Parts: sequence; structure tokens; C-alpha cells
Amino acid sequence: MRAGIFKETYPELVRLTDSMPVKVWSILLVLGASLLPALVGSYALSFGTTIVITSIGVVGLNLLTGTCGLISLGHAGFMAVGAYGAGIMALDYGWSAIPAILVGGFAASLSSLLVGVPSLRLKGLYLAITTLAFTVIVTHLILNMPQLTRGSAGLFMPVADLMGIEMKSTGAFYLFALALAVLAVLGVLNLMRSRVGRAFLAIREQDIAAEMMGIHLARFKLLAFAISAFYTGIAGALFAYQVRYINVDSFGLLLSIEALGIIIVGGLGSVAGAVIGTVFMTLLPEGIRILFDLLGAGLQEIFSTRALELRGLIYGAVIILVLRFQPEGLIGIWREVRRIWTNWPFRY
Repeated sequence: MRAGIFKETYPELVRLTDSMPVKVWSILLVLGASLLPALVGSYALSFGTTIVITSIGVVGLNLLTGTCGLISLGHAGFMAVGAYGAGIMALDYGWSAIPAILVGGFAASLSSLLVGVPSLRLKGLYLAITTLAFTVIVTHLILNMPQLTRGSAGLFMPVADLMGIEMKSTGAFYLFALALAVLAVLGVLNLMRSRVGRAFLAIREQDIAAEMMGIHLARFKLLAFAISAFYTGIAGALFAYQVRYINVDSFGLLLSIEALGIIIVGGLGSVAGAVIGTVFMTLLPEGIRILFDLLGAGLQEIFSTRALELRGLIYGAVIILVLRFQPEGLIGIWREVRRIWTNWPFRY
């Protein structure tokens, strides 16, 4: 049975990972994801693009809610700000994809201060309602500023380009989004091993005790909002480039609820759990559709005519089952399997 390894120095304690298997499997996972355009068709690749874009926003929400303990229902609003920020830069000023996406991320980050500052003394349900109000405000601003946002008509996005080279194929845009997702995950992992990440964890566990230890609550809560919104704004900008058309209906309240459901199913506070939850919840409706196709034409017709209702029902059922039987989410199941495998045959 493998024994634990004690950390003897501070650099060892904050090292990203000291496990060679983790490094090898992480590299193989990224390489395997990079080969996806050569292995699957455009339909399956569209799911892959949706997964990598969603994972960026979910990792950002997990940083705020799972790591810092601040519940947010306003990430659909941050995503809308990022999408429209990138769209306006691309359409009205002819900016290429990378600077336009960064503008969308920074615009969402700045807008988070509108939520963060009034919410410094709020917790739990009150904070969630405040962030929900932000989404409503963003929706009204988009509809009532047609000279900038085109109002209810929406924005038709150009093809994403990288240094003048258009990414017309689905595979090229997927690889671009995958590269940004890898950078986003590495950024959060490095943030978590810094004093900022440890301050977020202390605030989540007990904010009063954290303040007594010298952690400035207002500063770190605002920072958590800003970083989380930046990630969500990047995801919104990528989403706009993926679908090529956006309006206010693309950023409803259900989007925020689904994001919360993903981090609950994946495992609150875990970056790996956020990614696993994104993959699972994104592919779940498609897996149910395939199952209905195999079971008969009647069920297939039900799925085709009641897809949105069934999707909501499935999401709700999965969240209830996870909360009841595995509160730590899918990452908790993975940890248990790994523990059993590592300690076999001495399971207990």
C-alpha cells in the first residue's frame, strides 16, 4: 500500500502537482482532445466546442461559488456582457478574435463591480437574488440601447479570425477554444495555490475568522467576482463566435441555473470536478436522445417534441440524485475509485 509523502518545504506545498501520473494523464488528455477534429464529424465536434467553451465559464463560476462560497445567479448576465462586448468590437471596429474576446472578458469583469460592491454585506439567498437582478438589468440595457447592441434584432457575428486568418472550419475554432480552455484551467489551478486562492478558501469556510486573520473581505470578494466574471465573459465571447448570432434570449436565467447545476454535479470547489461536470451534463441530453432512439419511435417522437422539457427534467433529477447519494459530486466518485484502486487489496 502506498504511503503518503510529507511536504518539507513551502515550494513543495504550493507546487501545482508532484505526481508523475497526473502530469502524464493530463498531457495525454489534452493531446487526445486536440486530435478530436481528425476523429469525429462536425456534429460531434460541435458538442466538443460547446464543452470547452462551457468549461471556461463553469470554472469561473466554480471559483466564485465553490471556492469563495459566494452564490451567483448572475453569470448569464456576465456572459451576455462578454458576448456583446466582443461582438461590438468585431462588428463596429473590425477587431480580430483575440482582442475582441479579451475586451469581452474585461467588460464582464468591470461590470461585476456593479454586483460586487452592493453585495459585500450579503450572503446566501440575498446575494443570489442580487446577482439575479444584475442579469435582468443587463437584459433591459441590451434591449434599450439599439444604437450600440442592435436591441432585439441581435448581433450577427463575423467569422473568428486569428491574426487575419479566418477560422472557417469547425475544427479550427474548436482547437482555438480548446487552447483558451487549457489556459483558463491552468490559470485557476495556479491561482488556487497562491495566497489569493487560500484567502478565497478561508472566506468560504468562515469569513469572520478569515477577517480576524487579516484577510480583507471586501477586497478579496470583489477580486473573486472580477476573476469569475472575466472567465464567464471569455466564455460568452467564444459562444458568440460559435453560434454567429446572439440576442437577449441566448442569455436567460436558465443558463445560470444550469451552470450552478454543473458545478454541483461535478463537485463544488474542484476544478477537475467543474470540467467533468461540464462534460457529463453537456452530453447527458444527447445520451438520453440516443437511448430513446434505440427504444422505439414513440419515445423518439416524445424527445423531439418535448426536448426542452425533458432536458430540464433530466437535469433536475440528476442534481437531486447527486445531492442525495453523492454530495461531493462526480469528483467524489472518482476519488473513491482512486482510493480503492490505490489501497487494493486493503480497501478499508
